[in-house]
Amino acid sequence: MKELEIEATDKNLPKVLAFIDEELEKAQCPMRVQVQIDVAVEEIFVNIAHYAYNPEIGTAKVRVEVLGDPPSVDITFIDNGVPYDPLAKEDPNVKLSAKERKIGGLGIFMVKKNMDDVRYEYLDGHNILTLKKGLLLK
Repeated sequence: MKELEIEATDKNLPKVLAFIDEELEKAQCPMRVQVQIDVAVEEIFVNIAHYAYNPEIGTAKVRVEVLGDPPSVDITFIDNGVPYDPLAKEDPNVKLSAKERKIGGLGIFMVKKNMDDVRYEYLDGHNILTLKKGLLLK
């Protein structure tokens, strides 16, 4: 398992993506899967940067671990910001037009659709969100 502790700001998103992508490339992750993972990582990290500590700035830990056969990756985000479970929010009705839909929730909806599993827990003062994705094309 590799871990990066970094200030949770938008400007650090490229460093987080580079950290994740380095591990995915070592695991010979197909580009299509890597792009799906990158979109999910961006959504989660930017949400932490914008909302976990607002208006302050805090840190986030990002852990990445490639496991198993067939291979999969677990990416875990840990922050000690405001407790927030993004999975508790109802999914948006994507059958409605953009004008008819309520604002918000589309990003985490996309994360849930593109990852194989998304888990959240609040433990010992920490938000812990884990993304799991198989690395083989289906």
